[in-house]
Amino acid sequence: MESRSEPAREGEAAIQRPPLVRELLLVAGLFLVYKLGRQLATGHTGEAFDNAHRVWDLERFLRLPGEGDVQSALLHGDTLVHIVNTYYATVHFPATAAFLIWLYLRRPGHYVWARRALAAITAAALVVHLTFPLAPPRMLAATGLVDTGQVYGPTVYGASPETDSLSNQFAAMPSLHFGWALMVAIGLIAATRSRWRWLWLLHPLVTLLVIVGTANHYWLDAIVAAALLGIALAVIRVPRRTATPTASTRERVGAGSSVPDGPGTSGAQDAPELVGAGR
Repeated sequence: MESRSEPAREGEAAIQRPPLVRELLLVAGLFLVYKLGRQLATGHTGEAFDNAHRVWDLERFLRLPGEGDVQSALLHGDTLVHIVNTYYATVHFPATAAFLIWLYLRRPGHYVWARRALAAITAAALVVHLTFPLAPPRMLAATGLVDTGQVYGPTVYGASPETDSLSNQFAAMPSLHFGWALMVAIGLIAATRSRWRWLWLLHPLVTLLVIVGTANHYWLDAIVAAALLGIALAVIRVPRRTATPTASTRERVGAGSSVPDGPGTSGAQDAPELVGAGR
């Protein structure tokens, strides 16, 4: 294990990280655009509710599971609902920020790829928010769902969408809560080699149950987010794992020593893999 992991870390460290100040400004800009861009879609109450009825009817036509089934499972105890509301309110931004910071420090090649993918899905989501305002299921009487944030707390939204100056409550589709959580899981799976790395998929799974159970999103909001992320990842390809010589090998080559290149030689066995190539 050491012969594989140590050279991988050396090779990853050899990749030049993007300038820190520039990246801080870019990531801060990404979060700022996310917050401010949502404000541009305010004032479309009637259209948002019309679209909500269309989405609700489409889900019933497609025979998707009822959002109420998930919420019913959460309403068995006030403590569970409070935990779920807290997860919705506090995990989204910190988890994504921690993900980017870790990639920047440990997997710079994957960091650039992930940052571009997150920027792409965020930009696409803002376009949909502007062109397709959508009231969340907690606002739609036809769903019969409870606004768990307002009833049990905590909540990140104001009691009235028209007077909420901090967020646009009519930007349900796509769900960036789910889209970002899915990117975090995919990014960590791609950038690490642990046999347990697939457990990162629990993050978007839990997020999906939370956004639906709290009646903040429809199933289709998550489906559209996943589709947009899939398009982004098809265009912005993950860095490849390529072989690179170790420092000791480079020294031997520089000193005029020959490096065995035949199959089964120690030189071939010791050739490390570089996790991530800058793109």
